[in-house]
Amino acid sequence: MTHATEPDKLLEKLAADLENLLEQHAISTPLMVGIHTGGAWLAEILHKRLNIQDELATLDISFYRDDFSRIGMNPQVKTSSLPPQIEDRHIILVDDVLQTGRTIRAAMNEIFDYGRPASITLACLIERSGRELPIQADVVGQIIELHDHEQIKLTGPTPLSWEIKRTEQI
Repeated sequence: MTHATEPDKLLEKLAADLENLLEQHAISTPLMVGIHTGGAWLAEILHKRLNIQDELATLDISFYRDDFSRIGMNPQVKTSSLPPQIEDRHIILVDDVLQTGRTIRAAMNEIFDYGRPASITLACLIERSGRELPIQADVVGQIIELHDHEQIKLTGPTPLSWEIKRTEQI
């Protein structure tokens, strides 16, 4: 198992890398979208650090998941708040942990229900093994190695910290 760096330090790296990427691609007015819950906390912080003027958007992908039978329905479904017009917008999609890729696939499905963005840049604080779909982050705070029976979860929002748990092996 690799040790996860403190979220605040990773956020500094993520903000700097995102700023460079936006500059390289000449994107001046991105729409930042955080995936509930951890991604929304991170997006709020990054939104301020990058001084993005447009409103911060959030997604709850509970109804877009394809793995209900395995993980069950989220008992605390939140509302999504996307602007009515995302056609041709450059979106920064923010999540806390990239593992299987299923959360990101669900988020993109919901985004495309609102329109066709010009681009989607994926920013994740942690990337770990366990990918089930061919999805890769554009900007990552840290890549960590965990065993199959370990999970990492961002807790917060104040303070942000990591919780690593052992799960039951099937």
